[in-house]
Amino acid sequence: MDVTALTLDERISRRVRAIDYTSWRAKVEAVGGCLHPVRMSGAWHVQDQGGAVLAERSGHIFAPCGNRRESVCPACSDRYAADAFHLMRAGLSGGDKGVPESVSDKPRVFATLTAPSFGPVHNRRLSARGRTIPCACAEHHREADTRIGSPLDSDAYDYVGSVLWQAHAGALWHRFTIALRRRLAHAAGITVREFTDHARLSYAKVAEYQRRGLVHFHAMVRVDGPGGPTDPTPAWVTADLLADCIHAAARAVRVSVERPNGAGLVLAWGEQVDVRHIRLATAAQIEDAHGEISEQRLASYVAKYATKGTGTSEAADRPIRDQLDIDRLDVSPHHRRIIRTAWDLGGLEQYEDLNLRKWAHMLGFRGHFLTKSKYYSTTFKAIRGERSAFRAEQVLEKLSVDPDAVIVVNHWDFTGIGYASDAEAELAHGIAERTRQQRKQKYERR
Repeated sequence: MDVTALTLDERISRRVRAIDYTSWRAKVEAVGGCLHPVRMSGAWHVQDQGGAVLAERSGHIFAPCGNRRESVCPACSDRYAADAFHLMRAGLSGGDKGVPESVSDKPRVFATLTAPSFGPVHNRRLSARGRTIPCACAEHHREADTRIGSPLDSDAYDYVGSVLWQAHAGALWHRFTIALRRRLAHAAGITVREFTDHARLSYAKVAEYQRRGLVHFHAMVRVDGPGGPTDPTPAWVTADLLADCIHAAARAVRVSVERPNGAGLVLAWGEQVDVRHIRLATAAQIEDAHGEISEQRLASYVAKYATKGTGTSEAADRPIRDQLDIDRLDVSPHHRRIIRTAWDLGGLEQYEDLNLRKWAHMLGFRGHFLTKSKYYSTTFKAIRGERSAFRAEQVLEKLSVDPDAVIVVNHWDFTGIGYASDAEAELAHGIAERTRQQRKQKYERR
């Protein structure tokens, strides 16, 4: 029978009734319902010190794709968000992942740095009473209005400047951290070179796209002693001083570039720089009346944005291959023009080092979405290593063998990516959704 003649529901029903469905489902559940699993074929075996094989398994397995974007793979995005939460939380509260609890007592703030204006855009503002304030176009925009973030006058909007700013956002952040150390050193009456002998700047930041297509950075900033989180912070550093220095450093940062016609362009942060104190995780709300933010909510907040891309309605999840790719995108005219501008600039020799065509699908942003300083907290590698070691211990425990007395040998070959049919992909999506719901219910009960 021709399978292609069947409806999707019929193909799903046929796959569920297949003799190998139970084993296939177990492999999907093992990767949490990953939508684009890496298919591998091979074997693993456990042997003692003398080389005798104690247990052996062979066949086909799935490995998670590991994509952090929720729009690409919700299952792997959930895993990434959980790891991001633990990474952020460790640097906020300590007591785990090798970070002492004393970090809760250190001067720390939550800072948001935004992009400057490249032209007036449609927006939706609320009054103190929660009522919508008319936009400059004289209309009251609803939350779902796709015009929000797009220019009032697209011909007057500086698309070239916005893409160049986006491409240099990482450089702006780097210069900001340098300027912040200088401001702190100046406040203490010491030189910048002497700063590392007295204190260390630790941070973790995440990039989030605004609806106008430009990123802004959310950062948890902390000041440690010279040895990192285990060293006490100098008495002269306070949360208020740190906040003042962040405002001053953001205003001072500049990056000079050239436009395509050779005219100079000075890139800087936007005027909106928000800095809030971080308090102990004792409240259920993100903020209190004093504009502070709790540790628990901050970690969750950052983890959520770490899994967001540009959004399926705004750009693409994968690199652009050619002009036809841009034409086929289901995006707003504003975001299409940003992508096309990045693509066109990427073809110019003077911007060759920016590699803009590679990052056109990200609207020109070339940086990592979540980055941290060396001593802020643990690493993704360490978190994932702990998880892998825990699972290996579980397997060896079921085999009733001593982990220290055996050797585990793995040999797997890559055979492909994704599922064999749309029916399998649909079933995997259902498994992923059920897994997410079960995890959410478990979290709410706890």
